[in-house]
Amino acid sequence: MHDLAFIFAGFVVGLIVGLTGVGGGSLMTPLLIFGFGIKPHLAIGTDLLFAAFTKMGGTVSLARQRVVPWRLVGALSMGSIPASLITLYVLHNLGPANPAVQKAMTLTLGIALLFTALATLYKAIQGKKIPRQIAGAQLNEATRPRHWSLPILFGTVIGTLVTLTSVGAGAIGVTALILLYPLLPLPRIVAADIAYAVPLTLVAGLGHASLGSVDWPLLGKLLIGSLPGIWLGSQLVHKTPDRIIRSLLSLLLAYAGVKLITI
Repeated sequence: MHDLAFIFAGFVVGLIVGLTGVGGGSLMTPLLIFGFGIKPHLAIGTDLLFAAFTKMGGTVSLARQRVVPWRLVGALSMGSIPASLITLYVLHNLGPANPAVQKAMTLTLGIALLFTALATLYKAIQGKKIPRQIAGAQLNEATRPRHWSLPILFGTVIGTLVTLTSVGAGAIGVTALILLYPLLPLPRIVAADIAYAVPLTLVAGLGHASLGSVDWPLLGKLLIGSLPGIWLGSQLVHKTPDRIIRSLLSLLLAYAGVKLITI
């Protein structure tokens, strides 16, 4: 019975990631901790590889639709990958199962979820003001950041946050990208967010695996559900009005954030 529940949870989270760009960690990590009683360090480590393979499937679909701005993905990765490796080095020295580290993980995760809830609500309110189509020379202009260093700095912050909590590359990432690239259409921002999260979560997830913080059988069950889920979501991203979905998600994430901070 639990096996079916894990598969269904993976499908729902994958679908929401594909539809809205809200990160799997924002939803899956608290679901594993509160819904299934998984220890925080195992939930975070398993979810990182879950996010890597889920978003890899989504990236393939989005790349075929030619909506991924690869220059932007490269700039973000220049900051996020080194930051992830440094964070993993610190976790390796402290030990992920250390009670103080566990408390730091849950507290940081709770704060990250509250920021994610605010970012998701902001997008629900402001979503219609963002263009949805662009081409040619306009696209080249739209993929230039306000300053060349900003995507690298942003990638560094997100790389640290994702490695520590598995949260950050979703709603927080999309909202920051909207501010960094205000002329870029929303589907391309979501595509960039999903694509740059693949190498980041893969590096962070494999790092956690080397620390023994990955439940491999659980990961397999989640992926059975999530891969078709994110494929379906990425197909529907152009057709689905997401204001109501984002508003409900923001409430759910805020609730999970408060619970993590108070445990």
